[in-house]
Amino acid sequence: LLGKQDGYLGNEAVKVLLPSGLKNMEPTLRRLGLGPKIDEFVLSMNRAAEKAAPLAADIFSSAITGISFDAAQKIQKGGPTAATEHLKGATYTQLLDIFKPAVTRAMNEYDVTKKYEELMGQVKGVPMLNSLTGKLDLGGYVSGKALDGLFKVLGEQEADIRANPAARVTGLLKQVFNK
Repeated sequence: LLGKQDGYLGNEAVKVLLPSGLKNMEPTLRRLGLGPKIDEFVLSMNRAAEKAAPLAADIFSSAITGISFDAAQKIQKGGPTAATEHLKGATYTQLLDIFKPAVTRAMNEYDVTKKYEELMGQVKGVPMLNSLTGKLDLGGYVSGKALDGLFKVLGEQEADIRANPAARVTGLLKQVFNK
């Protein structure tokens, strides 16, 4: 769902938005005519996240096949996002380790850093906004937001599978959750 064009950008719940310092000043920046620069920057961050999302599949697959019997029972009997919470705990660090370089490559492809620097160059000219021009780890920011979105969507899908028998589209899902 997320590893395609507009997977992140088109989903308001997981869209990678401006970092908090810039987000707070977005209305002012837009009034100053920086809307197109902001839009380019947000688009480029989301494209980088979309490019990295498919990398989670192999790590999730390994985590699922390596799950213990006790953990599987807890997940089955757990709350609406028990499997997602388990996967997040078991894979987040590993996912971040592979997302950061992939996001960095994608950020280079989509000129994220360049777009950020262009935006910050414009902000430097505005006295009341100078405090926003600090150094930001863009790779870490986009990777973290991409993973947050990934686990949010995964949790929503899991909750739907648990609550809605029609969402159990594979034999395994039917076997596990129809009891």
